[in-house]
Amino acid sequence: MTTLLKKLLVLLLISGASLRAGEWQALFDGQTLQGWTFDVLDNSDPASIFSVRDGVIDIKGAGKSTAVMRTTKSFGDFEMTFEWRWPGEPGNSGCLLFCSTPRNRNIWPKSLEVQLESGNAGDFITIGEDVTIPESQRLKVIPENQSWKVRLRPKHTDGAERPAGEWNRMRIVVQDGVVTAEVNGVMVNRGTNATASSGQICLQSEKADVQYRYLRIKPE
Repeated sequence: MTTLLKKLLVLLLISGASLRAGEWQALFDGQTLQGWTFDVLDNSDPASIFSVRDGVIDIKGAGKSTAVMRTTKSFGDFEMTFEWRWPGEPGNSGCLLFCSTPRNRNIWPKSLEVQLESGNAGDFITIGEDVTIPESQRLKVIPENQSWKVRLRPKHTDGAERPAGEWNRMRIVVQDGVVTAEVNGVMVNRGTNATASSGQICLQSEKADVQYRYLRIKPE
């Protein structure tokens, strides 16, 4: 092999590696829950909560113990998109980033939550990891009966969510310590100086029925 051919081969290999690093990858194949692990607070069967139906992840959380489904892979900087909806009564769920130590708080691993609770999608909640938001967004008063809100990093824009039963789209970008959340194309929150740089991703089952589809990620 000539020197020129060797150089061309090296360039092709480098180019291919770069392309793969910036390519979209499915986190859900539409048929199985391969690539995910599960943790249920009362140690009951995860199959009673998490299943696949008609191409969506169907989480039956109403009346069940809190639980999480967690990617087997870890991610650093990335762009992630997915859709979610409430098939019945609107409720609570979330996407946890930078997941590490299991059961750091309740069933939730040490992480940063991007809230999906109906009416509050895009809030950040600290679960052992944190981001910095502008002082103007912070709550000025924490109600005594809602002490957990000391961990809340509220979104700056309301009204981006669609009516109950309709699909919503979330886009999350993590880049050099900056975490951005978009709901249905509207940028609703942005945090800087993230205290973690990588980890697994979790979806919550938090006492409500919720569905997810089209989960994909593009590692940077």
